[in-house]
Amino acid sequence: MYDLIIIGAGPAGISAADAAQCEGLNYLVLEKGLIANTVYNYPIGLTVFSTTNELELREGELKPLSEKPLREELLSYYVRFVLDNNLNINTEETVTSVEKRSDEFIVITSKAEYRTEKILFAIGAMDYPRKLNCKGENLEKVFHRFSETYPYVRKNAIVVGGGNSAAEAALFLAEEGANITLVIWRSDWENRDPKQGAIKHWVRTPLERQIGLGRLNLILYKELVEITDSEVIIKTDSDDTITLPNDVVFILIGSDADLTLLKNLDVETTQSKYGEVPVYNVETFETNVRGVYVAGHFTNHRHIKEAVAVPRKIVPLIAKHLAREQA
Repeated sequence: MYDLIIIGAGPAGISAADAAQCEGLNYLVLEKGLIANTVYNYPIGLTVFSTTNELELREGELKPLSEKPLREELLSYYVRFVLDNNLNINTEETVTSVEKRSDEFIVITSKAEYRTEKILFAIGAMDYPRKLNCKGENLEKVFHRFSETYPYVRKNAIVVGGGNSAAEAALFLAEEGANITLVIWRSDWENRDPKQGAIKHWVRTPLERQIGLGRLNLILYKELVEITDSEVIIKTDSDDTITLPNDVVFILIGSDADLTLLKNLDVETTQSKYGEVPVYNVETFETNVRGVYVAGHFTNHRHIKEAVAVPRKIVPLIAKHLAREQA
């Protein structure tokens, strides 16, 4: 019987494990991928635009070579933190179901079955990439995740999307020699409000510089009409239809978390600016199902700084609840 099982070993899950260990809880982290799997899936060589104090689990521990860390530096830091602190994390073990029985939970995975008094969901939101559902979106040259630039040097590439992920992908491709076109809705391009999901200024500024240098083409669009083996047909927001030669398409319009495990526990959900999220107590992060907690991308506090901070707040509360219940 565990005191706490944590599902997910991203920054939120690692932070929760660290807090649970500090509280003396008998805990286990289950991760279907690798340690810091979300960071592992960042594009190769990506500069993480957050400052070190927003990323680290202990003040002063993350020491990148430049002002901001590369994806590889951040990934290495999280892995080393887990190893140095001997956190109890099982990787490549997928949780297939969670059942509530009386006052405990039964967690069934691809490898074993566990019992726990409390459970914390700290899973990322990259399970279901959103799609445009346009003709040709299922072609092999179409991707819903961007990983690296070098296979696309001198290739005709299109990035579709209005957020930071799409903007960063277009920027990296332009800088590394792809013939790149960013296809974006006018409302997203003209948005300057960070609270409304605007492209961050430290991405937009170099992006606009690439546009000014003629290395990146910008199209404000209404609809992606069709993707073929060699072309992409686009309807612009002025209702013109244009056809571009094309080798690869990245459709980066966001993704959604898999809420199946939570819904099977009868956890209530609601719609937020991030899509569907669980309903939870804003102080304790406990859902309507007693003993079920959420953190990270399952909440409205999903940036890494908040994903690290929230478990440090709620795990001590869980420890106090356990102490009262076990007294």
